[in-house]
Amino acid sequence: MLNNVLSFLPHFSLPASLPQDMARLLLAAVLGGLIGLERELKHRPAGLRTHMFICFGAAMFTILSTELAGVFGAGDHTRIAAQIIPGIGFIGAGSILHSRGGGVSGLTTAATVFVVASIGMACGGGGYFLAVFASVMMFLAFRLLGWMEQRFSLKASVMNYFVVLEKPASDLVAEVHFIMDRMGKELRGLHLARGEDKQRLSFSVDATRREQKTLMEALRQSDSLKNFEVKAGLDID
Repeated sequence: MLNNVLSFLPHFSLPASLPQDMARLLLAAVLGGLIGLERELKHRPAGLRTHMFICFGAAMFTILSTELAGVFGAGDHTRIAAQIIPGIGFIGAGSILHSRGGGVSGLTTAATVFVVASIGMACGGGGYFLAVFASVMMFLAFRLLGWMEQRFSLKASVMNYFVVLEKPASDLVAEVHFIMDRMGKELRGLHLARGEDKQRLSFSVDATRREQKTLMEALRQSDSLKNFEVKAGLDID
């Protein structure tokens, strides 16, 4: 029926592979959406729609790469699909953030986008079982590794510390460095602001949740640094 409706278009005909191609695109959208949903629930920069579109687009380009080469009867069947990888590289690079204190976040998001594109290419190339298997492995890795990171306090996070006191700045900085050296940690973004009669010291620390608690206990035991505030920074993703 659709052929009759669109018969006025020159050289128009529905390809025999259309149902198969549509099934491939649908599978790519579903698998990309499932992975994106997991990232969305964790409030990551690239969520449901981003992963779904990337997986769908990678599958679409893979299908077009094969079909266009077949229509014109010349050219490499993988030429268009091969350009997906550098294109995804630009998207992945855009998801990586460098904080002013030297921290880096978004690496897991960039890697996820890269793998999701490969799943889309597998769907577009007809590798259904391979695509499903890779999606299940990714989902299990996110859940299992995420549980292990929390259970054993493996994941690092950046915490910003603020101390306001009337003591000289040299004493505050020296004591902070002493505590950090004792813990084997490095300061990030150490800043000192001087007011009329008070000193405001701010610094960031990249450590696991357990190490952050140990640092807070050490600061509370110090007469000079016990009155401090803490604000969460970027997670090391």
